[in-house]
Amino acid sequence: MPPSSVGVIIVQPESLSVASELPGRISATRIAEVRPRVGGIIETRNFVQGSLVKAGDVLFRLDRATYEIALEAARATVARADAVLLEARQAENRINSLNARNITSVAETETSTAARLQAEAALAEARAQVRAAEINLGFTDIRAPISGRIGRAEITEGALVGAGGEVLATIQQLDPVYADMQQPVSELLRLRAALASGALALVEPDVAKVVLHLDDGSQYLHPGKLLFAEASVERSSGQVTLRAEFPNPEGTLLPGMYVRVSVEQATQANAVAIPSQAVQRDASGAAMVYVINAQSVAELRPITPGRALGNRVTVQGGLAEGDMVIVDGFQKMGPGAPVAPVCWADPSQGKTETPSVCVLRVADPQPDTN
Repeated sequence: MPPSSVGVIIVQPESLSVASELPGRISATRIAEVRPRVGGIIETRNFVQGSLVKAGDVLFRLDRATYEIALEAARATVARADAVLLEARQAENRINSLNARNITSVAETETSTAARLQAEAALAEARAQVRAAEINLGFTDIRAPISGRIGRAEITEGALVGAGGEVLATIQQLDPVYADMQQPVSELLRLRAALASGALALVEPDVAKVVLHLDDGSQYLHPGKLLFAEASVERSSGQVTLRAEFPNPEGTLLPGMYVRVSVEQATQANAVAIPSQAVQRDASGAAMVYVINAQSVAELRPITPGRALGNRVTVQGGLAEGDMVIVDGFQKMGPGAPVAPVCWADPSQGKTETPSVCVLRVADPQPDTN
């Protein structure tokens, strides 16, 4: 029988990312509770519940009558204080003119100066009251403090509200959003030990690749970036919180949504990874692979598997650079059987191995004994 054709790969060390898949929850980047800053009766509601609003948009309008009257009274107080100041200045000028001719006393001069200063202070106070009345009148228009999506209205028209009282509505900024993840402290300590030993290299937060998977298992289209990790451990769960940021232009991610996030935290140089389907198990569960020796014969070799990377698995021991590992065609061969290696292509990648990557060696010719 001619040798059976088997799909093989050539072991080549490469730099692999060390990623952790962590559970997380989506949260809004900014949350603002809309509250009244002055009291009054709500006359109108000027937004559609659940719509997008911009910072500065008028959401509610209160009854303005009492605040308009207060502003008019404050302006009248300014006019009266201005008249008092004018009278005080005229009296001071008269006293100063008489004092120049030694007709009045020094006490009268000082009294006129003090009266003028008091009138100026009263005018400044009246102007401040006008400013306060204008601000209170402006607060009758309850505006959006931030841009985002507004929820339901908690208060209807005709309700009486107080300054700083109940929440009228809540606005959440949902583009971008945060993904808050929980990582066990034991895993974090193992990662730090590997970094300290030099087995792994740290990835900077701005460079780290962060991929989000939705609850149905599908991958989110937009990649994110890792912002920071908390400096403390949560006492109840023994976990550390990590935060990533994701763009959300379509509004797919909503606050409170459960997600799984793959966070690239380090890189491993000169790592060996093979397709998962190449790994065989014996009766005891030990991992091994078929390799092709120099005589084009398949032989079993035990390996030490590591972490999974999608449809591949890392190998911590048992393989060396240049080893030819059988990936496909096991049903046509067994240990010690001669095989004809063919470069294997990963169907999930939709591409084939290039000759520079998969260079098959030819078995040494056997001497003719005839």
